[in-house]
Amino acid sequence: MSVLLRSSFFLKEDEPVTSLPEKGQSKDEVLTTMQKARGGDVGWRDGKIFSLVYYGGEEASQVVKEAYTMFMSENALNPGAFPSLKKFESEVINMSASLLGGDEDVVGNMTSSGTESIVMAVYAAREWARANFPDTDPKCRAPEIVVPLSVHPAIEKAGHYFGVKVVHTPLGDDFRANVSAMRAAVTPATIMMVGSTPAYPHGLIDPIKPLAQIALKAGILFHVDACAGGFILPFVRKAGYMMPEFDFRVPGVTSISADLHKYGYAAKGASLILYRNKELRRHMMFAYMDWPGGIYATPTMTGTRPGGAIAAAWAILNYMGEDGYVRIARRVMETSLRIQEEIEEEMDGIHVVSDPEATIFAIASDTLNIYEVGDEMQARGWILDRQQAPPTLHVTLNQVHIEKEEDFVRDLKESVELLNKPSISQRMERGAMKFVLCFALCLAHILPKAWLTWLTSKASGAMKGGSGVPEKTAAMYGIMAELPNRGDLKELVLDLVEGFTDLEEGEEDEQKK
Repeated sequence: MSVLLRSSFFLKEDEPVTSLPEKGQSKDEVLTTMQKARGGDVGWRDGKIFSLVYYGGEEASQVVKEAYTMFMSENALNPGAFPSLKKFESEVINMSASLLGGDEDVVGNMTSSGTESIVMAVYAAREWARANFPDTDPKCRAPEIVVPLSVHPAIEKAGHYFGVKVVHTPLGDDFRANVSAMRAAVTPATIMMVGSTPAYPHGLIDPIKPLAQIALKAGILFHVDACAGGFILPFVRKAGYMMPEFDFRVPGVTSISADLHKYGYAAKGASLILYRNKELRRHMMFAYMDWPGGIYATPTMTGTRPGGAIAAAWAILNYMGEDGYVRIARRVMETSLRIQEEIEEEMDGIHVVSDPEATIFAIASDTLNIYEVGDEMQARGWILDRQQAPPTLHVTLNQVHIEKEEDFVRDLKESVELLNKPSISQRMERGAMKFVLCFALCLAHILPKAWLTWLTSKASGAMKGGSGVPEKTAAMYGIMAELPNRGDLKELVLDLVEGFTDLEEGEEDEQKK
């Protein structure tokens, strides 16, 4: 949700292009237009946005750019045509498997994203069940995957695509996966369990060892989603910090997803899906033998696989080396711990959720509207994801934030102090927000469902128009979180997604004149 709404903050009015230009433009004209277009983008180099961009430094970035452009035309669909890409991908897999506790049996492939890696893990699990159990077995008739509530939505997406039921279990009091709840959720239909290292919302590492042991005893698969932590937790450990075991060193772990384009500082999109052995990976692959165009086979979801992303991943791993990654991980970890300490000890009214192990954490409050804190930070230029259940602000730190620590702490402290002692105008605004929320909730409970659906559709149209989501979003989040009809809310969100590529009617008509 936060990703969808965040993307609307920076839309700029401009004349849309609705048809191919009759005449081509010069290189300078094209690039000038593109530079102008990015004027409304978030200035991520300022270190004021979290989670969307991971920056390894100017020289590292240059290495990645040059490696990517060197191989931007090559296609890894056919490694026989480009043995260089085969070398790069194979070596990236081997280096990553070694980093994540793998032995010589561990295999895998690069993918375009963490979502693709997770989707492939779910697909492989379904095909594994079909290959190892009779058609009448519940694992084949109605397969299930048991996950904690904090697991990445890519699991839910994969379940939706492949007809696998995703069974969500409540989190423990520490916001990590609840081992007892997940054990109780395993049934004869369960084909796989999942744990996160860390889970994105709160930056907390699930108890992988006991969870994997449950899967091992049940004779099912266990996937570790290390998309966020796969390329920093091992280096944080090497920097001297205690980290729980979460990788192939843990008996029962059968697959791991890890994003190179996050803390590996590779170019987007570059992720990995690793399996404990070739037999498991085989279930992920696809081959079609009867196409007139020839035999068609792919290891992952996509056909064309950009050579640039594979080459850039190989380049950054070799450029950084273990010492480079450890050096960055140590500095980011030190920054994370200092910021968390400032929040806990110096800021009255907010706190860090639970006890995050590394560089991702969430900020919550028992006394303030945390979304108002987010609004105040946004007014100071900081873009923090809004999260729900419970309401929190999300922080993912990487190298670009190291030099911004003091600025962030100062502005967060000022925002909290301002909300702890609101002015008369702020109190009036807060009262108005509460009135709007209460009024909306009253309508939601008394209006017929058809009327409520109509109102929600009108709200969707208002949110898509003009400049998108307003700068202050606390009231909006409050209303959306409390709406009883989640189906209507889902339609509203899907309308927003459609709006990402829609032109406004007035703009389109003007362009056609």
